[in-house]
Amino acid sequence: MGNGSAPGYPTQPIAPAVAFNYDNWVAQFPEFQYITQPMAQAYFNWATLYCQNTLRFVCDPNTLTMLLNMLTAHLAKLFAPLPTGQNSSDAVGRIASAGEGSVNVSLDYNAPQAASWYLQSRYGAAFWEATKAYRTARYLRPQIRNMNPWFWPQ
Repeated sequence: MGNGSAPGYPTQPIAPAVAFNYDNWVAQFPEFQYITQPMAQAYFNWATLYCQNTLRFVCDPNTLTMLLNMLTAHLAKLFAPLPTGQNSSDAVGRIASAGEGSVNVSLDYNAPQAASWYLQSRYGAAFWEATKAYRTARYLRPQIRNMNPWFWPQ
């Protein structure tokens, strides 16, 4: 207790479960091949703020790699400078209505307010859907135990 940490918590940092592989990430998301490896690594490090790089909740390292790569692509889509200066389409959801004269499109994607940041790109939307199982709590009723010392099953 003298080291300033709470009991039961590790004093050493936890080693990351998966490492960023730039070549695999670019192969999975080829539209980001213009992003340099150090910049992509920075987006991956940033993604670990939103999704823990430990095998605590997501137990499969391949699944964790996929999730972190999706988040890295989401952050790159939102914050990376475009190579041509043109904007790409960030449309996510179904087309609810569309016009023709002066072109207007309305998209609909029913999701909770907490998902709105993720739904700004198709990669974030994919991450949000893929992590649905990890955001759902299940109640497990405690096992009923007989604490009567005089009871002995026959």
